[in-house]
Amino acid sequence: MADRSDTGGAAEPRLAWYQGVAPYQWWVFSVGAMAWLFDCMDQRLFTMVRSPALSQLLDLPEKNALVVDYGTYATAAQMIGWAVGGLFFGVVGDRWGRVKTLSASILVYSLFTGLCGLAITGWDFCLYRFLMGCGIGGAFAAAATLIAETMPDHSRSTCLGLFSALSVLGNMLGLAIGSKVFDPAKLYFEGFPGSDGVPGWRLAFFVGTIPALLVVLVLQTLRESERWQQARKKAGENLERQLGDLGSMFRHPRWRTNTIVAVCLATAGIVGVWGVAFWSPELINYALTPQGGLESLPRDQWAAKTAEITSVKFWGNLFQDIGGFLGIASFAPIANRIGRRKTFAGAFIISFVLIAFVFLTLNSAAKAYVLLPIMGYFNLSVMGGFVVYFPEIFPTRLRSTGTAFGYNVARLSAAVVMLSSNQIREWLAALEFEHPFRVGAVVVSGVYFLGLLVLIWAPETKDRPLPEE
Repeated sequence: MADRSDTGGAAEPRLAWYQGVAPYQWWVFSVGAMAWLFDCMDQRLFTMVRSPALSQLLDLPEKNALVVDYGTYATAAQMIGWAVGGLFFGVVGDRWGRVKTLSASILVYSLFTGLCGLAITGWDFCLYRFLMGCGIGGAFAAAATLIAETMPDHSRSTCLGLFSALSVLGNMLGLAIGSKVFDPAKLYFEGFPGSDGVPGWRLAFFVGTIPALLVVLVLQTLRESERWQQARKKAGENLERQLGDLGSMFRHPRWRTNTIVAVCLATAGIVGVWGVAFWSPELINYALTPQGGLESLPRDQWAAKTAEITSVKFWGNLFQDIGGFLGIASFAPIANRIGRRKTFAGAFIISFVLIAFVFLTLNSAAKAYVLLPIMGYFNLSVMGGFVVYFPEIFPTRLRSTGTAFGYNVARLSAAVVMLSSNQIREWLAALEFEHPFRVGAVVVSGVYFLGLLVLIWAPETKDRPLPEE
């Protein structure tokens, strides 16, 4: 039977997700989306220029084992920073408020992205990545929570899905800066005023400081959500015990279960993306580089092959990002129709199958252009799921803390996997696998089965309001 209103008895009209949204609510969505978009731009800048940056800092070829190891260390450092900063900013987001926390985290990730451009050794480069990661974790939780609490209930899940999907535009912007504007193959950007002798990867990181300007918009135009203000009043003198209280997340059986579910779901998705899928530039290098290495080619062939690999990396990753955008954007509509749990399950299963197929078979530019966007669609779709689902399984007083905890503890798992990846490849090589890099990616992607398992305990939140207690 259709729902009836108390006053007229007629069927209550169902609003489309974009109807009934006030201008200020759209502004909150726009600013939050920009914060996460620029955050992802800074992340993608790193993935595109980490190899040439470390190659120059260590004065070794990009495929040298030590350069590869440092690439792993720097990426893991970012993941650990993401976890540490996310936990810290998640708690203070419930205590200070979403707006102040978002401002502080944007400033942190912008500042330390720029400092990466001033690195002089591999170790201080890793340190800056750690500190930059601290800001990333806070920006995601604060922006997602503010949007979740500001948008109307009928718009919330779709807007959160779009918030996550629009971040892929940041990936694309970082890809363009890393691959085309500051060409990593040449290392120097030609034509930039005063850039003679300045490596392109350094200039790319300096561009990553631009999001700091967004802090002015956040502080001057946004206000705390009414939900948070009410929760703060209710907490009264027990502010620290009520808002952002990690202990109560684990003492209460409902929030404890939901916290464990969030951590395991995020671990499956984040390890799948950062531990496997975002190594597609290295996969392209691996697939297209001659067996004897680029150094074995005559100089004219070396230049042509380098240009080819650079082009395939750009277009392949661009197509992967486009697929990811569509995947993230489609998660919420699908989850609104069939439920959150079924949508997560489908994404995990298909992502595992696709990663196995892509990493075991990709051997040409044509395959990269066809397979990477399909892999990106399913791989990144779960990121749209986290931003929709996590705010729905925690009460207002713990929403920022719970979202950050689930999302960022998973970063520690991703870091452990990354730090173990070289050992996994060595172990597979010792077992005489012909392509340990390819097989290792498939082994790591088995983490998706953890996500499938934990769905047994995951609450279904489809068509339910945000919990208050």
